[in-house]
Amino acid sequence: MHQTANDLIVKASLPGFKPEEVGASITGGTLTIKGEHKEENEVKDENYFYKERRYGAFSRSVPVPVKVKSEKTEAVFEGGVLTLTLPKAEEVKPKQIKIKAKQITEGKKTEPKS
Repeated sequence: MHQTANDLIVKASLPGFKPEEVGASITGGTLTIKGEHKEENEVKDENYFYKERRYGAFSRSVPVPVKVKSEKTEAVFEGGVLTLTLPKAEEVKPKQIKIKAKQITEGKKTEPKS
C-alpha cells in the first residue's frame, strides 16, 4: 500500500485466482480483500483414473490510513495482481498555499500587486 498526492494505491498478488473469484470492500476505515478458488481436475485413460480437487480461500483486512472516496474506487486485475486505486477525499489532499511577497523599496514597505 502506498499513496500519491491524489490516491491511495493497494496491490495484492493473487496467483492462480481469476477476477471473478476475488472481491474487495471498504467498510468504515477498513479495506477487505477476499477470494475463493475451487478447481477440480479429472483424467481418464484406459486403466487409469485420477481426480484432484483444490480449494483455497482467503480474507485480508487492513486499515485505510486516510479518508477516501470509496464510491470512486477502481479495481484492475492483471497477471495475477489486483490493483485498487482509492481516490483521497478532498480534505486530505495537499493544498497549495500561494505566498505573497512584500517588497521594500528604499526603506519603505510597499504592498504586493494583485
